[in-house]
This record gives sequence, C-alpha cells and structure tokens, in this order.
Amino acid sequence: LSPVGKPFIRAAFYFKEALQLLLPLNTSNTSVMSNYNMIFKIGAYKSFSEISPIVQFANFTCNQALLEVFEGCNRVHIIDFDVGYGGQWASLMQELVLRNGGAPSMKITAFASPSSHDDIELGFTIENLKHYASEINMDFDIEIMSLEALNSGSWPLPLHLGENEAIAVNLPIGSFSNYPSILPLVLRFVKQLSPKIVVSLDRGCDRTDVPFPHHIIHALQSYSGLLESLDAVNMNLDALEKIERFFLQPSIEKIVLGRHRSLERRPPWRSLFIQSGFSPLTFSNFTESQAECLIQRTLIRGFHVEKRQSSLVLCWQRRELIAASAWRC
Repeated sequence: LSPVGKPFIRAAFYFKEALQLLLPLNTSNTSVMSNYNMIFKIGAYKSFSEISPIVQFANFTCNQALLEVFEGCNRVHIIDFDVGYGGQWASLMQELVLRNGGAPSMKITAFASPSSHDDIELGFTIENLKHYASEINMDFDIEIMSLEALNSGSWPLPLHLGENEAIAVNLPIGSFSNYPSILPLVLRFVKQLSPKIVVSLDRGCDRTDVPFPHHIIHALQSYSGLLESLDAVNMNLDALEKIERFFLQPSIEKIVLGRHRSLERRPPWRSLFIQSGFSPLTFSNFTESQAECLIQRTLIRGFHVEKRQSSLVLCWQRRELIAASAWRC
C-alpha cells in the first residue's frame, strides 16, 4: 500500500496507517500540533472546500434551514458541536445581515473537547469570527465550553441563555467520531434546551451500529469514493497530497481510534435521535432547488443531489458523500 496510486489504494494506505497506531509498539504522538502544522491544516481545508462541493453543500443546506426558522428573530443563539474554522457561521452572518429588518444579535456556544481540539486553532477561529462580525457591524459573541462537562452529567450547565433567544443546534455526527459513546448524553442535553431546530450532517462512514471490522471497511469504501471525486477534479498533485495528509488522514485516524476506544455496537444514529424525542423535518423546496443549483455549477460532472427520506444527500457516481438533515425536538 502507498499514498500514491488509485483512490482505493490511497484510502487503504491511510486506514492501514491509522490501524498501526493501535499497536502497542507504536509510540508516535498524533496529537502534537505546531503552528507550522496548523498553517498546512488550514491551507488543506481551504483547498478542499474550494475544489470539492462537499463543504459548500453542507454549509448552504444547513444554513438555509437555520435562516428559515430565524425569520423575525432578534436574538439568535447557536449551540455548535463542530465549530471548525467557523466558515459556516461567517456565511450565516452574511445572510442574516442582508435580510429585511436588519441583522439580529448572534451568539455561538461551541462545545469542544480538549483532547481533540487545539487551543491555537480555536483561538484562530474565535478571532476570525469576531473580526468578521465587526467588519459587517453585527452584534456577536462566542463562548467555548468543554464537551467533557457533558460527560459528567452536571446539568444544567452554565449556559448563558437570554430571554427571547432563538436557539438552534449544529450537531454533525462526524464530530463524535473521536468519542462515539457521548452522543446519547449530548442528545439528552440538547433536548433540554428545546431548540427551534437541530441540523446534522452524516458522512456515511459514521457506522457504530456494526462491529469494528465492518465499520472500518465501510469507512474505507466511503473515503475511497471521496478520493475518486477529488481525482476527477484533476487538480495540482501537490495540493491534493496536502489535502490528503493534513485534512483527510487525521479524519481517518479519528474514526479508527475513536471507534477502538468504544468498541460496543450502538443503535444507528437516526434511531438514537428518534429515541431521544427528535423528529425529522423536511427541507423546503427552495433549499432543495438551491442545493441542486449549487452542484450544477460544479465544473465536474458526476456529483448530484438526492432526496432520501427527509435528508438531502450529495452523491458522487451514486455513492453517498454527505447527507444533511434537520430535526425538531
């Protein structure tokens, strides 16, 4: 196996590398992160979001659902379990500022795990969002809370929820790949907040409902399809190598190491949502048609949007890349 070659071989190489981290003889520390490394990570993420429609599709679909429920609200509070570099929220701010009646005030409470999030990265995201908000003249605040606090069950947490705030939750399934066992706790916590809407993303490789070996094979097939879609773009090889090394390979490590820490099988995530008292919402016709327009603007043929149950799914050659869904409590 090699990081050079056909998509399946490259995907298998990254999974082999991740599995080797589980061996007792392995002493490498994957969590060490330098400023230098972070520059590469941000660059890889930026390149990925420019050449692949995945990030745009995910952000647009979820944000459109949020905009529709925020109609007429003066105070917006987003509880976020995957703040990343904050690109989704910069786009949402931009849309909110343009709407009739002016922009509402916006607050983000982002939950992050000290074991998997880097302080430098979080600091970068916070500064970027604050700077952007001041540029567009928007009343904005962001607070970071420890995900581990949820694990202690010490509720209610000191969440500063204001009166007349419209609460929405961003809950991508992939953000729990490092610690799949915490998802039921998080769902119970979210239910207590009574949000107007919960938006979620499923990458198709988050399968804790099957045994460990099947989960790994399923994730391998999923990443193989993703690499195929990147190869079709026919991009600069150096840029592709950086995307794989600094963005995709760490994601694969998270899946493998996280599942190995929590080997027991769990119900499919959709079943967990429904058992926790959530019911699926259907995306509006406008959201559907705009998502399709977004994909049609992609220069590469082979991407398309499908509607499955209440989810909107971005596919590459019939293979699912990412699915967006919305829920109410």
